[in-house]
Amino acid sequence: MKIVVQKFGGTSVATEEIRQQAIERILEARKKGYHVVVVVSAMGRFGEPYATDTLLSLTQSMDPDLPTREKDLLMACGEIISGVVMTAQLRRSGIDALFLTGWQAGILTTDHYGEARILSVKPQRIFGELKEGKVVIVAGFQGSNEQKEITTLGRGGSDTTAVAIGAAMKAELVDIFTDVAGVMTADPRLVQRARFLNRLSYQEVCQLAQEGAKIIHPRAVDLAMQRHLTLRVRSTSSSAAGTLICDKDDEGNFPPQRLITGIAHRSQITQFKLDIAQALNPSEIELTVFKALAEAGISVDFINVSPRIIIFTVDDAVAPKVMEIMRSKNLEPDVISHCAKVAVVGMNMMGVPGVMARVVEALTKNGITILQSADSYTTIWCLIEEKNLVKAANALHQQFCLD
Repeated sequence: MKIVVQKFGGTSVATEEIRQQAIERILEARKKGYHVVVVVSAMGRFGEPYATDTLLSLTQSMDPDLPTREKDLLMACGEIISGVVMTAQLRRSGIDALFLTGWQAGILTTDHYGEARILSVKPQRIFGELKEGKVVIVAGFQGSNEQKEITTLGRGGSDTTAVAIGAAMKAELVDIFTDVAGVMTADPRLVQRARFLNRLSYQEVCQLAQEGAKIIHPRAVDLAMQRHLTLRVRSTSSSAAGTLICDKDDEGNFPPQRLITGIAHRSQITQFKLDIAQALNPSEIELTVFKALAEAGISVDFINVSPRIIIFTVDDAVAPKVMEIMRSKNLEPDVISHCAKVAVVGMNMMGVPGVMARVVEALTKNGITILQSADSYTTIWCLIEEKNLVKAANALHQQFCLD
């Protein structure tokens, strides 16, 4: 059986007009001989009635500490509504379609409400419905644990659902439909000369996604890489080929070897800096700081620890809480809010001299101060003031000839 899994995100199912465009993509696949499994996200974004964050807001004022079990029950409703609406529109278009929740589709997860991981997919029912000629619509972002309790998969969970189903059904490919025509060298809202990339390796797209590029969830890419499952990022409104993500294409060709693949970014970041050089036992302060933040459930990023100083970043939204924790420990950090992290991503930069020098040159020539930096074998990160983000992204994009 020739199978394709098509995942449509919230913006691709938000209105009747856009859903009709999604149906055109489904019809195209059927004309090519595919049996189609469709994975849907909740409709729209916060503020729209059935978006996940809108549903969560219904209980926030009544009980901000609502148990995660109940939150999962509420959040799972968004994808169910979306899936039933999409099924109805397909049937109106003359296409026999059936909707399944995550647990009806055989998705078994761990017990971790809100951030569950998929343990297995038993797709027998999906296979049976496909054999009868139906398009099967599956709710993304959800499953159930061994106790038959409903669970959700966290941000980007619909991507993971699509890839997990694709892997279990040995699909020929998984299409991730969105509101852009593919993966670009930078966010086009920041860099007007950003261009589309025809093909990427799993590692390239995963690194871009981890650094803030809103493409596909890194967990989904990692699963696809483990199963050698081909992915495509495409536009719902176009039949264009999009960006292929794979080990190698049908002719055995590997993705191009690039020094730098693209520029990614994250914004709304606050930097905390603690001078511990004069402390009697600096390591005790290090433990105190990070243990207190962990106990408060606060995720920290961009961490630099030395005998003289501790530096880390958090999201702007939790910065006041972090400051409260620091002061409760009699610590008074230096704080810089409204920062952004800009990342130069490239799988082949390891061992190449001068990459960091070119990053520094591009930023300093444009009067941009680097507040903090770090690197790995695939990425160089720089923390800057958020007001300089557009300038920095364009400078780095031009510096590495991505235009």
